[in-house]
Amino acid sequence: MHIAIAGNIGAGKTTLAQKLAQHYDWDVSYESVEDNPYLEDFYADMPRWAFHLQVYFLNNRFNQTISIRQNPKPIIQDRTIYEDAYIFARTLEAQGHMSKRDYKNYFQIFESLIRFVKAPDLMIYLRADLPKLKERIRQRGRDFEANIEDAYLQSLNQCYEDWIQKYDEGKLIIIEINQKDLLHQPKDWQELVWKIEQNLPIK
Repeated sequence: MHIAIAGNIGAGKTTLAQKLAQHYDWDVSYESVEDNPYLEDFYADMPRWAFHLQVYFLNNRFNQTISIRQNPKPIIQDRTIYEDAYIFARTLEAQGHMSKRDYKNYFQIFESLIRFVKAPDLMIYLRADLPKLKERIRQRGRDFEANIEDAYLQSLNQCYEDWIQKYDEGKLIIIEINQKDLLHQPKDWQELVWKIEQNLPIK
């Protein structure tokens, strides 16, 4: 099985992936953040590094997704290849951080790769508003994320909403993070587990 967690920066994808993996004895496929050679430069100068960063993520995520499908054990993935194109690249182009020429080139690469990708068996989308995202970003304390602009986060959120409303590639669960505490409230956690088990053949 391939389970994926989608959501904006700071939504809690990695933390939830770790908890679900521990609960179900699943493997986890993490987003390449700490070893990403472009991320710190990107946040310092978005127009200069936007295309490089997105191509890096796209290649990494494509290889990740292929490996997931080859693994016989259930895997939970921290962010998907769809988000790279429909959320992040789209936002960067819309805000002028990526040129139309680069965006067109990027999207053509994405369209070539996506033909070889099978959608997750289940997508879990973590929906959070701007104050919640900023609070979580501040709590985890990554230096390169300290100066992320509100307008950038808000634009990503809008793209997420546009995308998730049209998502029809597979089963989908939406979790309202503003009202839920999956780590500390057993009721919220059990509700998520119940929803997952209604959608997947978990024994």
